[in-house]
Amino acid sequence: MISRVYYASLFALYQLCIAVGIVMMPLAVAARQAGISIPIHKMLATVGEAYENAQPEP
Repeated sequence: MISRVYYASLFALYQLCIAVGIVMMPLAVAARQAGISIPIHKMLATVGEAYENAQPEP
């Protein structure tokens, strides 16, 4: 039961990170023009990897 809650929480967090990345896209483009890099891809990769590792085995 706990693993299902953990898996569902990671899925929700992963989806939230994707939504934040989409919303921050204009800010990221403006920051890139100013020479600043926003590391959203690192956060998304970390959460995505945790989500993939937590998937229940068939």
